[in-house]
Amino acid sequence: MSPFSYHAVAIFLFAIVLGNSNAQLSSTFYDTTCPNISSVVRNVVEQAQENDIRIAAKLIRVHFHDCFVNGCDASLLLDDADGIDSEKNGAPNLSTDGYAVIDDIKTALENVCPGVVSCADIVALASQILVSENGGPTWEVQLGRRDSRTANRAGTTAIPSPFETLEQIAQKFTDAGLDSTDLVALSGAHTFGRARCSTFVHRLYDFNGTGSPDPSIDTTYLGTLQQTCPNGGDGGTLANLDPTTPNGFDKNYFTNLQNKQGLLQTDQELFSTSGADTVSIVDRFANSESDFFDSFAKSMISMGNIKVLTGSDGEIRTDCKRVN
Repeated sequence: MSPFSYHAVAIFLFAIVLGNSNAQLSSTFYDTTCPNISSVVRNVVEQAQENDIRIAAKLIRVHFHDCFVNGCDASLLLDDADGIDSEKNGAPNLSTDGYAVIDDIKTALENVCPGVVSCADIVALASQILVSENGGPTWEVQLGRRDSRTANRAGTTAIPSPFETLEQIAQKFTDAGLDSTDLVALSGAHTFGRARCSTFVHRLYDFNGTGSPDPSIDTTYLGTLQQTCPNGGDGGTLANLDPTTPNGFDKNYFTNLQNKQGLLQTDQELFSTSGADTVSIVDRFANSESDFFDSFAKSMISMGNIKVLTGSDGEIRTDCKRVN
């Protein structure tokens, strides 16, 4: 059975629940209260990217990891405090980064429209701008989220892991109300960014205890990765998620999968899992960048709508790292 074939009912029910929150988000939410929001965010992230070519991948990852735990409520941004066990301490988030840039955006916005723009909206808008700046699609970010007053470190287990099977990853997407197209499209964010050797070295030498490499890795690519990540070497060494165009947002991630050059196990399994409906989606995106871009934009909007706080729920944090 396809890992996605059982969740149509779950998505339908999720859509009913989500309908009310969707109605409260709007691309024009700040038109009167903070009309320069996009230009302010753009100025900060463009400067940040001059200093760190990886900032786009870092902030999209923060957005993704935040939304998968209690929804897109900026709970991930909270530091440890009384009553707050930071989600940053959860295993999936120990390598997340980019928080200082989010703080810079918040400071800039507080200077022009204090107490108006939520940290959750900052992350969503910065992600869209950075994707577009790096050659990817643009979309109208739905705004109006509010920030949580709590964190959920235990809930970080809901974040997909690079060591999980496609079926396990698919279930986590289903639990979030996302489908197989969302899974493949959002995985396409790995068209830029880097990953630590520790997240994929298990594929290179002793995959699943076989004493051999993962057979779904191209042999030439395997040799390159083994040079980058020698057995017993530094697990913190970084490798490009996309070996062909590592800093641009394009469809090459999907052609890499077709060529058995997916870096993470969870990347390659989208294409190499026999009978999975993700295979045809990978093929579709590899054949049409415009199709990928359209689907990615739609999936980012869907992800950005997960369990949002609106109206009088939550708060607008003055400092993204702590509750007011």
